[in-house]
Amino acid sequence: MLERVEAKTTVADLMAEIGRKARVAAQPLAIASPDKKTAALNAMARAIERRQAEILAANREDVANGVTAGMSTAMLDRLTLDEKRIACIAESIRTIAALPDPIGTVIAEWDRPNGLHIERVRTPLGVIGVIYESRPNVTADAGALCLKSGNAVILRGGSDSAHSSRAIHAALIEGLEAAGLPRDAIQLVPTTDRAAVGEMLTGLDGNLDVIIPRGGKSLVARVQSEARVPVFAHLEGLCHLYIDGSADLAMARKIAVNAKMRRTGICGAAETLLIDRAIAPADFAALLGDLSAAGCEVRAEADVVSVYPAATPAREEDWTTEYLDAIISVRLVDGIGGALDHINRYSSHHTEAVVAEDPKVVERFFNEIDSAILLHNASTQFADGGEFGMGAEIGIATGKMHARGPVGVEQLTSFKYRVRGNGQTRP
Repeated sequence: MLERVEAKTTVADLMAEIGRKARVAAQPLAIASPDKKTAALNAMARAIERRQAEILAANREDVANGVTAGMSTAMLDRLTLDEKRIACIAESIRTIAALPDPIGTVIAEWDRPNGLHIERVRTPLGVIGVIYESRPNVTADAGALCLKSGNAVILRGGSDSAHSSRAIHAALIEGLEAAGLPRDAIQLVPTTDRAAVGEMLTGLDGNLDVIIPRGGKSLVARVQSEARVPVFAHLEGLCHLYIDGSADLAMARKIAVNAKMRRTGICGAAETLLIDRAIAPADFAALLGDLSAAGCEVRAEADVVSVYPAATPAREEDWTTEYLDAIISVRLVDGIGGALDHINRYSSHHTEAVVAEDPKVVERFFNEIDSAILLHNASTQFADGGEFGMGAEIGIATGKMHARGPVGVEQLTSFKYRVRGNGQTRP
């Protein structure tokens, strides 16, 4: 059983000690050589594979508890691990290991008229706190990304994935120790007491530099409201797919089903489908038929229902709902202008996609929508750091300060200036 800390003061003491250990571990981690970090990451991947049976057994316990608790199908999908997903976790860690080391990279450099040479150089953020729910793979992704970027990390997983996270964390510690790096560089909060989250939001006596929440809307809203340190996050993924009259309809049908149904419980799943009125009713009815055949419930405006009676009439709240389930809201719009009006009114600024062959439509879509990720002729399910070539991500950020979009290795760094002179003094 995981440790349960009953008294608030005990949780405060526990978290304060975790914060202090993380700050101490961050110092050698910030100057660790790329080779040492790579060795640790590759050792972690091997440990994940070697401990597969142990991880799967722990996950079965979490899934059984989830079923007993009445967890939704989509949430159970997020929680469940199998041999293929464990292999993907190990491969993701190896991909992160193979990425260029960002620390010490010169982002920009220039010379001043007085002879000073100035460099802007990447540095670690320091200590990162990650608060997440359901997805045990976040334990590995966050630990690996923070290590690669020279940061210590404090992981606070949800109670629903506690056993899985603990088993994965043991493999990460094995990798750290194999490379001679401090085991406190990746710490997993050992209690499921929610008071631990509150302590992290205070900043742990100045030992926490950034918090990244990854979970449901209520968790993220709490973190954004109460945190006393910077937060990288998105509140919800209200993602839109617009199919223009110029679209290749065979492509559009394929993309629409994938964007909604590949995995309905992820933040990049399409929640609203916008269809150009210029598309023939028989064609968009066929597209909606594809969605229904894949098991998706269609909620639509009256003009859509009149052509596709199998749809359920949509209500205003459907345009603002992140279903995270096999449900999609559908509306007809007057071309790209109507699509832009709808998206700019209802979007959560996460991910939007357009299927179109008209370059002017694509240009307007890219220029006039202010979301973190915009796609042309591709599924919204590509809103993922791994698919961007980042190895993995801790989450998607929709804010405009520092990190935006997938939060990978580079987004977990800051920078400092190195100024080289030869005796200059300021007049």
